[in-house]
Amino acid sequence: MLAIENLTKSYGGRTLFTDISFKINPKERVGLVGRNGHGKTTLFRIITEKESADSGGVSIPKLYSLGYVTQKINFTQPTILAECMEGLPETTGELSWKAEKVLGGLGFATKDFDSHPSSFSGGFQVRLNLAKVLVAEPDLLLLDEPTNYLDITSIRWLESFLINRPGEILLITHDRGFMDKVATHIVGLHRTRAKKIEGNTHKFYSQIAQEEDIYEKTRLNDEKKRKETELFISRFRAKARLANMVQSRIKTLQKMEKKDKLVGLKNLDFSFRSIPFNARFPLIVEDISFSYNKDEEESTLFENLSFSVKAGDRICVVGKNGKGKTTLLKVLSGDLKPDMGSINRHPGVVSGYYEQTNVKSLVDYRTVEEEILYAGGDGDRQTARNICGAMMFEGDDALKKISVLSGGEKSRIMLGKLLSTPCSLLILDEPTNHLDMESTDALLTAIDEFEGAVIMVTHNEMFLDAAAQRLIVFQGEKPFVFEGGYLDFLDRIGWDDEEGVPKKIKQDASNKKPGKKELKRLRSDLVNKRSKMVRPMEKRITAIEDRIDHLENELAQCNEKMQEAVETNAPDTIAELSRSISASEGEIDALFSEMEELSEERDSLVVEITEQLEALG
Repeated sequence: MLAIENLTKSYGGRTLFTDISFKINPKERVGLVGRNGHGKTTLFRIITEKESADSGGVSIPKLYSLGYVTQKINFTQPTILAECMEGLPETTGELSWKAEKVLGGLGFATKDFDSHPSSFSGGFQVRLNLAKVLVAEPDLLLLDEPTNYLDITSIRWLESFLINRPGEILLITHDRGFMDKVATHIVGLHRTRAKKIEGNTHKFYSQIAQEEDIYEKTRLNDEKKRKETELFISRFRAKARLANMVQSRIKTLQKMEKKDKLVGLKNLDFSFRSIPFNARFPLIVEDISFSYNKDEEESTLFENLSFSVKAGDRICVVGKNGKGKTTLLKVLSGDLKPDMGSINRHPGVVSGYYEQTNVKSLVDYRTVEEEILYAGGDGDRQTARNICGAMMFEGDDALKKISVLSGGEKSRIMLGKLLSTPCSLLILDEPTNHLDMESTDALLTAIDEFEGAVIMVTHNEMFLDAAAQRLIVFQGEKPFVFEGGYLDFLDRIGWDDEEGVPKKIKQDASNKKPGKKELKRLRSDLVNKRSKMVRPMEKRITAIEDRIDHLENELAQCNEKMQEAVETNAPDTIAELSRSISASEGEIDALFSEMEELSEERDSLVVEITEQLEALG
């Protein structure tokens, strides 16, 4: 068990987190969430003693082992398999099958096991580091963005591996779907504090939203009470007969905690600009092929591939790394020419292309604003500034040099450049890389609202579930077009070499999804249930709000009458008004408490039923 105790960390006057405390208990798989720059990776570095905290500490039991993946490449063995076996515990002995199983799950082919580690790309070398940590079987596994260099089948294998391993996990990932499948608990770094819940990210962010809504309502109510109390004191401070009441209000005022207004958090807020396109097919691909030379041998990535792109299509390109997905996008965008076949692009089509390695095209000495401005080509500085703001580079942040930006910030600039020109076809290659969860959600919304067609490479299964209408699947001897969504693909075909997943056949009848009529009935039942249970709560909340408004108007009138009674020296009236004021304030407090409880119950019910509706698809 690992315990974080009153940890505080600041950088250059900016506080990342303050007095955070939480524990990772036996068998817990904890997802660590928070916006980019809010201290997630820094917390990892403190736990692994690569950095020190300003105050507080990390409590780790004796003989409790930690495992974490380093980006440093330092291989000492002549083969991939031997290097991976370096991570095996000493008590394991020569059980090479464990290393082989993990290497295979992470995308290494059997023929790769005898190759030298240096012969592989940087991405595969990071996978090898991950494999060494996984086979080491530490008590606590710390994973910082483990899916960044994995393809979709490796990600699915890693999900299963992590769910079934016996030890604890602390996980950072921008892939919400991956985290929700793996994590049993969520720890969120939010407004410099830490909050831990049992459940998934949806539950965590729903609770945060509810708590902040209640906080803001309470703050406004407290501010109103404070102003009323201050007004009473200022009016009647000089009245000797009301000295006791005035002193009582002064003491009450001193005890009232002044809550600060919550500072608004920045979110990506943008939409892709579409232009009208009246034709049916913006793009028709006919029998295209593409090959390249590797080690003086010709390697074919795809051949005789044909498909059409309809206006409004959402086509996702999926498959293992190195099979040709990015190359296909380059061919479709016009950056590469196919060896054979043709791509018939409608003359009215304007396409926008986001390519994951294009961050290298950013000019270090330019500012964020200049990069956006030059991408637009029309010299409209105000439009460039608006896009900067949408990409969370507001005010002086738009004047930052490219050279000082993080990978995530550069990815946002590439998205911003794509916004500069209206288009009717978006071609996106792994657009979620380096984006945090909030930014990923905003991107999914923008893609959903885009009126043109979208062709996208992604390994993010949440994106695939939500967006894909058709798939181009790189699997087997050659890629093929699948007419249907991602879940349909998993049900009907599935990924090769996945244990327990039926291939080329539909699932057994007991595992089939309900038919359309049954789904419609189930959705209708849930919607009726939501209406039946939520409507009375909302009706009562409205009645409470009306009653509070009425009582606050009565309070205002009582305070005016109290002033008149004091001025005319009417003690009986003063006593009666004091009782009325006290009764009204008591009832208002009780009503606010009831409204908060009802609001929380209603929101929880809505979240629960919404999750059930989403599960039906």
